[in-house]
Amino acid sequence: MNYPHIQHEDSEIYDAIEGEEKRQREGLELIPSENYVSQAVREAMASALTNKYSEGYPGKRYYGGQEFTDQVERIAIERAKHLFGASHANVQPLGGANANIAAYMALMEPGDTVLGMDLSHGGHLTHGHPVTYISKIFNFVRYKMKDVETGEIDYDALRETALKEKPKVILAGFSAYPRELEWQKIADIAKEVGAYAMADVAHIAGLIAGGSQKNPFDYGFDVMTTTTHKTLRGPRGGMILVNEKTGRGMAAEDAERAETIAKKIDKAVFPGLQGGPHMHQIAAKAIAFREALQPSFKTYAKQVVENAAAMAEVFKAHNVRMLTGGTSNHLILADVFGSLEISGNDAETLLDRAGITLNKNSIADDTRKPMDPSGIRFGTPAMTTRGLGTKESKEIAEIMIEVLQKRDDATVTAAKEKVRLIAEAHPVPESFA
Repeated sequence: MNYPHIQHEDSEIYDAIEGEEKRQREGLELIPSENYVSQAVREAMASALTNKYSEGYPGKRYYGGQEFTDQVERIAIERAKHLFGASHANVQPLGGANANIAAYMALMEPGDTVLGMDLSHGGHLTHGHPVTYISKIFNFVRYKMKDVETGEIDYDALRETALKEKPKVILAGFSAYPRELEWQKIADIAKEVGAYAMADVAHIAGLIAGGSQKNPFDYGFDVMTTTTHKTLRGPRGGMILVNEKTGRGMAAEDAERAETIAKKIDKAVFPGLQGGPHMHQIAAKAIAFREALQPSFKTYAKQVVENAAAMAEVFKAHNVRMLTGGTSNHLILADVFGSLEISGNDAETLLDRAGITLNKNSIADDTRKPMDPSGIRFGTPAMTTRGLGTKESKEIAEIMIEVLQKRDDATVTAAKEKVRLIAEAHPVPESFA
């Protein structure tokens, strides 16, 4: 993508953008929350829609001149509903954190309780970690894995906690959990205690849309929040979806409940949390949703999971411990400190030098500090977008193992050249439609 005006008007920013383009082009992105977007999505982000304030919702704006912004948002909403089987979609959240906070505000009052996955066992900061401000507003209690080697969630303990704490919301979702959750068990517990069942599917939204992971709505979840990047391969942003059939009773009762939730969510997003939506971002979301509705996206989602499994095979063959023993989705969490005697921070730095970008990550009940943890987290959404298959996935995993074992300059230099050649042979496609 050319930037002639930036080059002319601000050479410092131009140089930084060009540097980032080169880094992405010549290296391999393995951070599981990152991906590449199409040129169409990037063009929408730079469109004239960025100039327009559109506070409110389609047909109910506070400013004039909304003919085309209404058109864009309505298209995005309808595509999102179709993609996930939702009765309602709010496409205005600026990110996943905003979406989660807005959902909390819609479903609860200050002081109410949320039961969510513990951060150290795969959850997310916005699921109530004490360092977040939202934890001062709502009461968060947590559930964990019963067995970190298999990834089995302790659903009995989850139920016992729910019966004791009487949460208003039971939250299912994760940022570093390599397996599928048992959505039905969680929905049943929520129903038993009278809680809303909420799923944060930020990491697996694209896999759900592509049919390679189960949809929580099929099991009676009330609400789903998600980012629109990651596996969904859209612009950076968030979204909140409402299920028409909540499993609470007759269809008419379900529809009425869903409508009530939808109204609360819209009010929580605007004016409760945000002002004017970013219409250029919403246009880009709409384009990404259209891309995800194409048959080719199902092939992509399936390949993401197959590639991750292929990488896990290599790590297992080299006796590198993986949390939950491997992966059933798009990401792997490896205990490199325990297996290779290198910290997650050092592993991240070393692999970055070799052109492989991933992130350090704490493992379950890690005794090391978060900024220098025992693990690394990596995944396959971005590399799969570039057309890499299981053969290349295994090759990259072997390169990673060699670098982490040997750690000398010659090995890193040789690895970087191998990575460059793989990347060069698999450029990022301009279009996914």
